[in-house]
Amino acid sequence: MTSPILVLGGTGTVGSRIARQLAAASIPAFIASRSGDDPSPVHNHMTRGVPFDWENRDTWSNPFKQATSDAGQGSGGGAIKSVYLVAPPVNLDIAPVMMDFVDFARDHGARRFVLQSASAIEAGGPAMGKVHAYLRELGTRGDVDWAVVRPSWFQQNFSEHEAHVRSIRDESKIYSATGDGKIPWVSADDIAAVAVEVLTRKEAPNTEYLVLGPELLSYGDVAKILSNLLGRRIVHVDLSNTEYAKRHESFGMPENYANMLHSLDTAVKFGAENRTNDVVLSMTGIKPGRFLEMAEAVKSVWGPVDTAA
Repeated sequence: MTSPILVLGGTGTVGSRIARQLAAASIPAFIASRSGDDPSPVHNHMTRGVPFDWENRDTWSNPFKQATSDAGQGSGGGAIKSVYLVAPPVNLDIAPVMMDFVDFARDHGARRFVLQSASAIEAGGPAMGKVHAYLRELGTRGDVDWAVVRPSWFQQNFSEHEAHVRSIRDESKIYSATGDGKIPWVSADDIAAVAVEVLTRKEAPNTEYLVLGPELLSYGDVAKILSNLLGRRIVHVDLSNTEYAKRHESFGMPENYANMLHSLDTAVKFGAENRTNDVVLSMTGIKPGRFLEMAEAVKSVWGPVDTAA
């Protein structure tokens, strides 16, 4: 059997989709989350949920112990060789913790590490950028196989993040500090498909993948698409940096993380995300999904459609 893959953040936006795609392909996987839940179809025995908490290092060994136990009982594919890394909660200094886990996993037999970072974060930059640089350094020494998946903003931010869902549903508004800046919004399903390809291909990737959507849309463009889809006017409210940071802080976000988000929006305003590429198509053979397709599939989350409009 194929060695099982460990998916951290396995119940999150991308991780849950990776879990389902691995299950559909009958590839064994451990889906790590604080809850220990497995978001893949319950009838598929190839994926299993396992408790994992970045803040409790005693849980780090759980998936590796379970893999060893399964192999011993003849019900698993052996030791975990590949790991999908998703950052821990924002209240942690994530780079040191993630690098410690990489070393821990290496000691337990893992060889390939695929990091979910972001299009706005270069190797050596803050947070995941430091982990990116560390994996590249280990790869240069021949100690690991590595890849970094750097997606742009998720299309599903509008349908799965409570702040956006509530503002669209209850206020008919979308808030940002991006001005008219364009973003290549990418489907989380496409990000997951690229990740699965990188996790499972025989050859060591040893590179990064900038995962972008097929069209450039500003928040104002998104508001127009949703207006047409929902039959009511959705408005983009362009906030100042201070207003935007304070909005996120009102939802309980730490001040330093809120400030980082407004800095990313400022970068978008000045064209940092004004780009597209063919990575999704070239890696998966499937055309990347467009924003309208995603929105049509989940439009009920934003309230009833006004058919009289």
